[in-house]
Amino acid sequence: MSQINAKSAASGDAAPLQSWRLADAAATAALGAELAARLPSGAILLLTGDLGTGKTCLVQGLALALGIRGPITSPSFALSQHYGGERADGSATALVHLDLYRLEDSASADELFAQEEEEARALGALLAVEWPQRLTLPPAGSWCLELSLLDPTDPEAGRLGCLTPPPSEP
Repeated sequence: MSQINAKSAASGDAAPLQSWRLADAAATAALGAELAARLPSGAILLLTGDLGTGKTCLVQGLALALGIRGPITSPSFALSQHYGGERADGSATALVHLDLYRLEDSASADELFAQEEEEARALGALLAVEWPQRLTLPPAGSWCLELSLLDPTDPEAGRLGCLTPPPSEP
């Protein structure tokens, strides 16, 4: 994983904070682990990108850094998965992984998101949302990570990850 730039977002601006070139799945998972350490407690992380760009792989890295053991799979059919873990220092962690891909109706996506956001807040969990573009509006205060293939014709060429922080309050 190589960081290709780091720039501060201007006040009130939603400019990307950082971008990374991700050589492979391991680098994508490593970025997830880095984000788990950097994002504030209870953060909402919106994951955008086409199929196959590594969204679930990134969530696997988040989970590993949060001390969550066991398989982390795409909740495309279950729509959401809840995981509990423990950091090396013994502190409890939680992750809610939501995948809105199958919900084409924005009202259904909004309803499911509201339910899962409430649960995540109650757990103090990091909420990772795949396919957030299904929502009517992006949730306030959310971080966004866009993943894209460097070469759309060659998935092995690597990925680009661009992190955008929540917009600053006026």
